[in-house]
Amino acid sequence: MSQQPDGTSAIDLFIIGGGINGCGIARDAAGRGLRVALAEMNDLASATSSASTKLFHGGLRYLEYYEFRLVREALIERETLLTAMPHISWPMRFVLPHNKGMRPAWLLRLGLFIYDHLGGRKILPATRSIDLRTDPAGKPLKPGFARAFEYSDCWVEDSRLVVLNARDAEARGARIMTGTRVTSAERHADHWHVALNRPDGRVETVVAKVLVNAGGPWVGDIISGVLHINSPEKVRLVRGSHIVTRRLFDHDRCYFFQGEDGRIIFAIPYETDFTLIGTTDQDHHGSPSDAVCTPEEQAYLCDFASQYFARPVTSADVVWTFSGVRPLYDDGAKSATAATRDYVLSLDTSAAALLNVFGGKITTYRRLAEAALEKIAPQFPGLKGRWTARVPLPGGDFPVEAVASLVAKLAADYRFLSPFWARRLVRAYGTEAATLLGAARSAADLGIDFGATLTQREVEWLVAREYARTAADVVWRRSKLGLRLSMDQIAALDRWMAALAPSAQDAAAE
Repeated sequence: MSQQPDGTSAIDLFIIGGGINGCGIARDAAGRGLRVALAEMNDLASATSSASTKLFHGGLRYLEYYEFRLVREALIERETLLTAMPHISWPMRFVLPHNKGMRPAWLLRLGLFIYDHLGGRKILPATRSIDLRTDPAGKPLKPGFARAFEYSDCWVEDSRLVVLNARDAEARGARIMTGTRVTSAERHADHWHVALNRPDGRVETVVAKVLVNAGGPWVGDIISGVLHINSPEKVRLVRGSHIVTRRLFDHDRCYFFQGEDGRIIFAIPYETDFTLIGTTDQDHHGSPSDAVCTPEEQAYLCDFASQYFARPVTSADVVWTFSGVRPLYDDGAKSATAATRDYVLSLDTSAAALLNVFGGKITTYRRLAEAALEKIAPQFPGLKGRWTARVPLPGGDFPVEAVASLVAKLAADYRFLSPFWARRLVRAYGTEAATLLGAARSAADLGIDFGATLTQREVEWLVAREYARTAADVVWRRSKLGLRLSMDQIAALDRWMAALAPSAQDAAAE
């Protein structure tokens, strides 16, 4: 990043927003040799990108809305992404019970046939029919469900995906700034002056050739309030809420349930001892920061799941809820459910180039980044071409089928690890888990025990390498250990992190 005579920094590409789209674009651009900076006003993945249903999937239900291009692109991406991040993404099987009176069996078969073949599936197994009266997947369900279809999609640790993209972008030369608010962006003929408020109170100005607005649900607010531009393009805010319950079934498959209202929900094994149920689709009004799973949404999800599970799901089963706001492109759809999940990239070159990012889904984030770079490529003659497909993210440099052996090796090399602990570390850090543990020969070598297998060594890693600043960053986004830690334990972690030497915090922030 070059310095101007007046002390400002000059770069090629400035990105507003540290969600999956912003970090994905930063990684792609940095790998092509561009000078990149990204500002996120809070923590990475602190909004929509940590509130997904945690799936790399084609979007089976989108076939009903004839979104064939979106579904095909997403299906192709599942295996592309799985290959690049086998630690934070893995194959899962989904059980779709046939519910008489809803979509007929022939339609489900047809949809799943298309789903199996539209994206050139190579790694994931094909759809099969199962008898719920004899298959273990039928045991938790009401006895009226006799037949189901089982198909493939993939799990992903959404917030870790964002952080690893940011890390890889930084390793390739990008500057990642968290806790940094863009207060204004002044447009000139061939450059932008971007004013920043840094976490320590410093005010900084960056000069950039191209500005990317990847503000997620704040994309419209940035256009009007930060860039001061009138745009006819609008964003539709749709709230998706989830509940997490104690474990509802004993196998490792997921359920795909159809509702009488035409919607669908998933029930997914979650963090070993829990079940994740979601999601809702409600138009959201007000600030995206205010999104919560309302009592009505919680009751809706419990009632929906109870139509299928033999033992009713009640509010007493719920241990946690979360909600995020999807920034969908406003295509005029009558309902939130019908609104397109496809992304729209709007490039304005009337002066210095501006790219606004609307919509998108986590499965297609890498393709969105490629499309964004193609849009702005004319601004950078000689720009390198696509490169990110199947290139591992940090810790992901091992084969998809080698997870079990990697866990076994880690447990053998570090005999103090419990099976849960070893698996958790591999699922979070992949081949870097051993680097994190270093020469430790006992749990005591890892420093303070914060509870639930979280140690000082791991927290220091997250601060130094993964932009973590608070306990919430650690226990709800870098991990989900908040489900296992008490409020007192989380508060103690927060106090300890706040007391870290300022120099260490500053180094991590940079």
